[in-house]
Amino acid sequence: MDFAFASPTASQATAERSAPPGPWSPPALRLVCLDIDDTLIDFTSAGSRALAALIGRADMWSVWERITDEHVAKVVAGDLSYADMHLTRSRCFLEELGAEMDAGDIVGFEARRRELLRRSWRLFDDVLPCLDWLTAAGVQLAAVTNASGGHQRAKLADLGLARFFDHVAIAGEMGTAKPDPVMFHTVCLTMGCDPSEAAHVGDKLDTDAIGARDAGLGGVWLNRRAVSEDVPTGVHEIDSLVDLPELLICEFASVGVPVQR
Repeated sequence: MDFAFASPTASQATAERSAPPGPWSPPALRLVCLDIDDTLIDFTSAGSRALAALIGRADMWSVWERITDEHVAKVVAGDLSYADMHLTRSRCFLEELGAEMDAGDIVGFEARRRELLRRSWRLFDDVLPCLDWLTAAGVQLAAVTNASGGHQRAKLADLGLARFFDHVAIAGEMGTAKPDPVMFHTVCLTMGCDPSEAAHVGDKLDTDAIGARDAGLGGVWLNRRAVSEDVPTGVHEIDSLVDLPELLICEFASVGVPVQR
């Protein structure tokens, strides 16, 4: 049997427009995105220890981070490959230290640094319980990172995290990086959900939380180090992933229930 849908009369249309809106309800949660370094994995502690062991001093981590950020930006812009970035970064860092090294020395330095790092990776204690809860809740999970794809995938595999993630989004492979909304929107599109149905959790207030909020996702700042910052409207702050399940339940109408589209 065919069904005919009658056009509304003028009086019906007027009544619908003047009717008060129904109560607002928050969206369902379908996707949780998580940063990797210093959100899931204690990257800063491992990286700074490895660097200090190599150069014999512990006061140069901030310089290494600055040079890293500069080189990652070149990778995202397509001006430098990840394969070349690591050696180029090490060369620039060693030059800033005043160390004169030839190409072979730089290759050796980078190889030793990577090996020290790989032996030092540690998960934060709150990571596995949180990922277990998210998996049981039925939400999709995506790792969203601005760092090197090969290294990040290796870390996830080595530490037993790869099994939790439905998708891994790498800035250098996408040609965009957090906090660009394109990064977040592309992940949501890939996972088949609207930004309003997703939340992103990360340790950087600007890059992760504010960037996600501005892209229409729920922005969650994981402030593990109790940094004193003014948290803007629309951004949620937690100091441990232990607090994430309660936050998500409070902010979303349902967790892990597919939305009719």
